[in-house]
Amino acid sequence: MKSKTVILIILIFIGTFILYFFIKNQHPQTKTKIGFPTPNIELTDFKNNKMNLSDLRGSVIFVNFWATWCPPCIDELPSIDRLSRNLARNSEFKMVTILYNDDINRVNSYMKEMNYTFPVYIDPDGSAAEKFGVTGVPETFIIDKKGILRNKVVGPSEWDSPYVIDVLTKLINE
Repeated sequence: MKSKTVILIILIFIGTFILYFFIKNQHPQTKTKIGFPTPNIELTDFKNNKMNLSDLRGSVIFVNFWATWCPPCIDELPSIDRLSRNLARNSEFKMVTILYNDDINRVNSYMKEMNYTFPVYIDPDGSAAEKFGVTGVPETFIIDKKGILRNKVVGPSEWDSPYVIDVLTKLINE
C-alpha cells in the first residue's frame, strides 16, 4: 500500500512538472530586461501609418502601454501629456504610447475630449505587448539611443516630475 502511494505521488509530481513546461512553452514571450536590447515592434497610428520602433534609434524612447478602461492609466495621462509637450522640442526624445486591448474609436474621442497631443499607436494583435512582456497596464519602458532598455515602471507614475525630466535629459545628453 505504501509503495503504491509513493509511486502515485511521484507520478503526480512528474506529470505536474511536464504540464508546467508544456504550458509555459505554448506562448513564448520575449521579456525585455533592463540593460538588454529591446525588441523591434511594428505599430500603426490612427491614420493607419506604420512605424517600427527601430526607426527611432538614436533617440531616447518613452514607451507606455495604456488603456482607457484602466483607472491608473487615466490618472497618469495628464503627466504623460505634459512630458510630451515639455520634451517635444527635443529631436532626440520620442514618445510612443501604445493602446492595450482597447476600443480605437473610444480612445480617439477621449484624446480629443482631453485635448491630449501625445502620439498613440495601436497594437491590434497584442504582439508588441507580448514582445515586451507586458503583464498589465500601465507599464512604461525607457529606451536609450542605442535601443537598450534603461528603465521599466509597472504602474502609474508622475511622468513630468523633476526627477523623471532629469533622468530623461541625462539619457538624451549621453
